[in-house]
Amino acid sequence: MRVRISALALLLIASCATSPNPRGIDEALGIGPDEFLVMAAVGPQDDGTYVVPTTQRIEPAGEQILFPGRPVDLALSPDGALLAVKGKNDVIFINRETKQIAQTLKLPSGGNSFCGLAWSRDGNILWNTSPDQFLRGAVRKPDNSFAWEIEILLPGPGDKNSSPGGLTLGENGLAYVTLSRNNSVGVINLETKSVEIEIPVGIAPYTVLAHGAKLYVTNWGGRRPREGEVTGPTAGSRVLVDPQTGIASSGTVSVIDRATRAVTAEIEVQLHPSEMALSPDGSRLYVANANSDTVSVIDTTSDTVIDTLGVKPMAELPFGCAPNALTVSADGNTLYVCNGGNNAIAVVDVNTKRVTGLIPTGWYPGAILLNENTLYVANTKGVGSRNEKANPEEKKSRFGENWSGFNSHDHLGSLSIVNVPTPAELEPYTTRVASNMRLPRIHEQLTLTKGESRTVPVPERPGDVSPIKHVLYIIKENRTYDQVFGDMQQGNGDPRLVLFGRDVTPNHHALAEQFVLLDNFYCNGVLSADGHQWSNEGFVTDYLEKSFGDFSRSYPYDGDDALAYASSGFIWDYVLRAGLSFRCYGEFVKAKIEPSSATWTDIYNDYKNGTRNVSIRATTELHTLEPYLCPEFIGFPGKVQDVYRAQHFIRELKEFEKNGNLPNFMIMLLPNDHTSGTREGMPTPRAAVADNDLALGQIVEAVSHSKYWPETAIFVVEDDPQAGLDHVDGHRTVALCISPYVKRKTVDSTHYNQSSMLRTMELILGLPPMNQLDLAANPMDNCFMNEPDPAPYIAVPNNIPLDEMNPKLATLSGKQLHYAKLSHEQPLDDIDMADETTFNLILWHAVKGYDTPYPKLAQRRQVGAEHWPGMNAQKDGDD
Repeated sequence: MRVRISALALLLIASCATSPNPRGIDEALGIGPDEFLVMAAVGPQDDGTYVVPTTQRIEPAGEQILFPGRPVDLALSPDGALLAVKGKNDVIFINRETKQIAQTLKLPSGGNSFCGLAWSRDGNILWNTSPDQFLRGAVRKPDNSFAWEIEILLPGPGDKNSSPGGLTLGENGLAYVTLSRNNSVGVINLETKSVEIEIPVGIAPYTVLAHGAKLYVTNWGGRRPREGEVTGPTAGSRVLVDPQTGIASSGTVSVIDRATRAVTAEIEVQLHPSEMALSPDGSRLYVANANSDTVSVIDTTSDTVIDTLGVKPMAELPFGCAPNALTVSADGNTLYVCNGGNNAIAVVDVNTKRVTGLIPTGWYPGAILLNENTLYVANTKGVGSRNEKANPEEKKSRFGENWSGFNSHDHLGSLSIVNVPTPAELEPYTTRVASNMRLPRIHEQLTLTKGESRTVPVPERPGDVSPIKHVLYIIKENRTYDQVFGDMQQGNGDPRLVLFGRDVTPNHHALAEQFVLLDNFYCNGVLSADGHQWSNEGFVTDYLEKSFGDFSRSYPYDGDDALAYASSGFIWDYVLRAGLSFRCYGEFVKAKIEPSSATWTDIYNDYKNGTRNVSIRATTELHTLEPYLCPEFIGFPGKVQDVYRAQHFIRELKEFEKNGNLPNFMIMLLPNDHTSGTREGMPTPRAAVADNDLALGQIVEAVSHSKYWPETAIFVVEDDPQAGLDHVDGHRTVALCISPYVKRKTVDSTHYNQSSMLRTMELILGLPPMNQLDLAANPMDNCFMNEPDPAPYIAVPNNIPLDEMNPKLATLSGKQLHYAKLSHEQPLDDIDMADETTFNLILWHAVKGYDTPYPKLAQRRQVGAEHWPGMNAQKDGDD
């Protein structure tokens, strides 16, 4: 594919290729930053930078303040003394002069909403929205600390919360608050602490900005659908969708007359309009369109879009910048745009309409504020899951000073404080961003020319053809590498963190030993809400990245929210566009089980006896998937065994063999390694994982004994790693690559992630990349060999009985009873509704014993402080 290269792109590529290494990355080895990212482990590096699971390097400009959580908004006090940062479940007050954390104020309950902070005019009250449908006021005390003293209920529809977000304060004691789930803006009387009126706007309003007699409201989901239009679900509402993909396809800005309290205009912008900023003279309103990689420019006199600005470092890039917040320079000539996908601020000249440079930030910049000549940037994902104080039992137990374990929920966000760069300073910043987001590699991939035709397992250039014609992609649930493979001495594991080792997962171990053990493979995400998006799209939008405080609108692991998906689409969309065949086994599928009272044992008896006393049918909220579903293969709940799921796949496989029509691409969910804790009536955690292991072994055995084995590849990955610990990083996970063309008895320590797996499947099937991140990922070609080994796989029998059931509560006492009760109290009937810390404790003690303490994180040196000037450790209020 040939592309036009812009002047800025040429500058970036040339400077990355020719400039001396500015950070001394492995100079002794003679390699640069891109080569480094081929082998790097996630986490802090020796040179003070970080590598994150998306195979990007983090090296922000300016000074950094790190703190637990995921910051999503900023507000500067009227006197300029305090900067308030809206965290995951707190508000952090930072002294702007000293750059020290003055206070961390926990919320009274729950987490924080996706945005929404505002100071009163006198600076004595900070207003904050929280997803448990409250507008709360933190009041300044005589000692200049703050305390939550005001609480205003913002009711939602029916028994749901209103999911309040952005807000602005008006005159006469009024506040205007977006009520995302209500699809309205609430006019709040701060004196009476009541909602005076709700003004209907578009779908899922994000934030509101006041300008004279008007209010501007960004609607994540765009305008309300009209009769007959194709729609999809989102948090109890219907949203316009692309008929071909089912992805939300509208974005608007509502204009409200403050006097009449009515919408006077609905301005069509692009997808996921998020934060807004006014030009200094008020004549222009800039809107960040996070799901379109653009900024809309609105004339505030005519309320029409007069321009659309691109924010990509190279105009030729595919989707993936995620511009979600922005601010304007004092002279009105420059926009500073948070490109979440690039870990950078795009500097945009509004006169020439060009990106003139890039400023490096932390992972996923999600809010920005300009004060005088200083930029303040809240990096939502900061440096990754590196909060070393997140372990709730760390003060109670210890396994050793040097032993530690990370969890994907150990969020460590950051604030970057950067002086606005001069043109001379901007150039090396730009080179740094280009290098760390792998822009030279991306450019190389985009400009590959067709060569002499070759047959290779993983095509490297146009003209190459793969002998592999069928791909089976299996997604599992919630395990880290160390939990399963930590006992494999040939890999980088910690056996002390193993929960489901060889005795529980003999097939996982046999497959890793007979094919390739991947000990440097990562999930890009944290939990199932974002994990299934990373698995299926290779990207996660602002809609999810900013919802970790509560997921008050939805938790879309099963395809039930059209707003949650990237505009670039799903892997199966690309398969179908290429004219290839497709089958879906359980992914983005809901289960219809009759009778609904059927138990795990009822369904297991059906499996063993070949009966069908329980009816299990697959349904989906994503209409584009419906024609491709296996009707009896469902995802959750866990009361359906994975061996039951495998049985239905194998039945279809035999039909495909008979008819000669095995699909080119098959996606499958095998979820039972999630487990149901120690809940009575369900199998023990190790039995649930053994069920998952046996099902995987049976599936691989069946495929490897079929006539399609010589032209098939099987990829296996967890959707997320959240239910456990890993000594390298909380994102490191279990992954497998299986094919006659996969190397045998090999350890591959290349840095891979879910985007790598998607990219490898794309190359095999001849598909284009979906976005910047899968284009930049390391393909898994090192796992493959040119000469196939046709030897089939033989499944290993389970060591743990699949019907090893959790004891009844009446038979338990002490700590075992305590954790069994916790299992019953947690909402484990549905995925990830339980408190993750509690759930991890349940699993740990169920496997390790009730007198074995949960691991204590080792006391390390302050992370990176010697490399990042001005960085401060959190001193209280830890997550």
